[in-house]
Amino acid sequence: MYDNLTKSDIKKMEEEIEYRKLVVRKEALEAVKEARAHGDLSENFEYKAAKQDKNRNESRIRYLEKMIKTARIISDQSGADEVGLGDRVSVYIPDDDETEEYKLVTTVRGNSLQGLISIDSPLGKAIRGHKVGERVHVKVDDRFGYEVEIRSIDKTAADEDDKLRSF
Repeated sequence: MYDNLTKSDIKKMEEEIEYRKLVVRKEALEAVKEARAHGDLSENFEYKAAKQDKNRNESRIRYLEKMIKTARIISDQSGADEVGLGDRVSVYIPDDDETEEYKLVTTVRGNSLQGLISIDSPLGKAIRGHKVGERVHVKVDDRFGYEVEIRSIDKTAADEDDKLRSF
C-alpha cells in the first residue's frame, strides 16, 4: 500500500532518519557497550534494555525509509477558497446540530482525537475541494452516510505541533 505524503512530510521523515542515524544510534550503541561491561549478560537488565532501545531505533529507521520509498507524493496546494490539505475547516453537522473543527492532513498524520482528519477518511474525501457554504454528503459505507455544511476554512492553520511531531 502506498501512503499519500507531501514533500514536507518526506522532508520531516528524512530529518528524523538523519537524527536517528547520527545521534540516537550513537547513543544507543554507547549504552549497549557500557551495559555489556557490567558483567554477566544473562542477568544484566541494563544490557537487555539497551539492546531493546537500539533495536527500536533501527526498526524506526527502516520503517521511515520504507514509507519514503513507497510513498506517493501529493500536492498540498488548493484553491484560495476551497478545502485543501493543511487547512483547518469548521463543519456543521445538521443531524447532531453541532459544529466541529478539523485539520485536513495526510494519512500518516491523521489523529481524530486531536482533530486531525486524514484526506483518505470518509469526511476528508467528502470535504476536500469544496467551498464555504457547500453541503456535502459523507459516505461512510454502502448503507450509511450523513450531510455536513462547510462553515469556514482557515488556510493559515500551521500549528506548532506540526513542527514538533514525528511520524
